[in-house]
Amino acid sequence: MDMPHDHSHGANRRVLLISFFIITGYMLVEAVGGWLTNSLALLSDAGHMLSDSISLGVAVLAFSLGRKTANYSKTYGYKRFEILAAIFNGVTLILISAYIFYEAFQRFMDPPEVASGGMLVIAAMGLVVNVIVAWILMRGGDTEGNLNIRAAFLHVMGDLLGSIGAIAAALLIIFFGWGLADPLASVIVAVLIIISGWRVTKDAIHVLMEGTPVGVDVEHIVNVMQADARIIDIHDLHMWSITSGQNAMSCHVTVDGGMTIKESGELLHELERRLGDEGIGHVTIQVEGESHPHDEALMCRLDESVHEAHD
Repeated sequence: MDMPHDHSHGANRRVLLISFFIITGYMLVEAVGGWLTNSLALLSDAGHMLSDSISLGVAVLAFSLGRKTANYSKTYGYKRFEILAAIFNGVTLILISAYIFYEAFQRFMDPPEVASGGMLVIAAMGLVVNVIVAWILMRGGDTEGNLNIRAAFLHVMGDLLGSIGAIAAALLIIFFGWGLADPLASVIVAVLIIISGWRVTKDAIHVLMEGTPVGVDVEHIVNVMQADARIIDIHDLHMWSITSGQNAMSCHVTVDGGMTIKESGELLHELERRLGDEGIGHVTIQVEGESHPHDEALMCRLDESVHEAHD
């Protein structure tokens, strides 16, 4: 069951690495261009691309660390690094948006001269670069199921919108001489970026708080289990995500105290199969009798079998 995840894991890491090199290269071009043209729209987009570059690097590191095997110190391995990277990405989106708001306010008060022609050329090139990176992430990465990839994708989409805003601002300056278009475009993009950053951060914190996995209906899962006539009751149920796409569940199920060890094993196997079909890949179920967990027949027989084995 781990092979598809490992394959997806490798594909996600590969597209992030490719995107990292493309974004970092063009970020340098846009930063120099924004400085030469005195365009806040370009400089804010370059700053966002810098955060993209850092965030993509952190995301690649998280995937690399996430592949480390579990040990006695980290029994689930290091896969939660991906979630930590998603939080880092989400928070940087929010902080960069706040900085753009601040710079835009300054420019509204005192609009500077902007070299709109150079701004237009560099923004258009940035749009092409961001479209290519967004396409790479969408085609090769899991932008829906993996929070880390989704955070990186939203960073790139923010850049793409930034490039569109810079192009629109450059055109307004060229044809209408409207200097306020530059900071206005930055504010519009910053609003979109901060919304994306908040959503990613909120979803990542939900995983760290071991909330119910997104897209999993607890009531439906309980009904799936209770559909088995051998189960009398279900309690102490917990569901959480280890990392994006890896859901886990633990619970106690009450059965007839006369159930044999073989029958309980068959029940557990059937439940694991059903829950696996529902997207729960890691399942821990404790079987209990009706009277008391320590007094029911199944536990007694387990103890007897251990004693017989030693004898």
